[in-house]
Amino acid sequence: MIVVVSDIPIHPNIAYIVSKSLVDWAMSINARQVVSIAGMPVVGADHVVFGAATTEEGLESIREEVEIFQMGSISGIAGSIMTECFTRNLPAISLLGSTADPNPNPIAAAAVLKVLNNLYDLSIDTERLVKQAQEIELEMQKLAETVRGTVEAEAPPKPLPMYG
Repeated sequence: MIVVVSDIPIHPNIAYIVSKSLVDWAMSINARQVVSIAGMPVVGADHVVFGAATTEEGLESIREEVEIFQMGSISGIAGSIMTECFTRNLPAISLLGSTADPNPNPIAAAAVLKVLNNLYDLSIDTERLVKQAQEIELEMQKLAETVRGTVEAEAPPKPLPMYG
């Protein structure tokens, strides 16, 4: 198993070039399958991992672990990789961790890693990600309280006379 990770977002203008290069490389080493992982902003779908595949066999292999992505599109580098694999007949699956917004989400990452653990009999520890998510949640609550306190501390608006 080979894992390719990017710590920075891949700009949409170069997503195709990067995905083509990655799939070129995967084919050159005779990879049997590619797994594309990304986050996907979804309203009201906390901790759900969606899945897609380029083949029926791929769909069957993930069906018990994910909610099959029925409609929509996979964008960015994850979508480009899937498209490139499909056009070259290289089996690929995509695991999409649901997030409330487009920001990195440790809980979504932990959910995807749990699926990977189950699919490939791995033992990747997600405890640090879950702890990080709890810390972020605490910081967000503190920030919300600070903002509430600031709003409450502001002087009440004075009535303004209509004509000077």
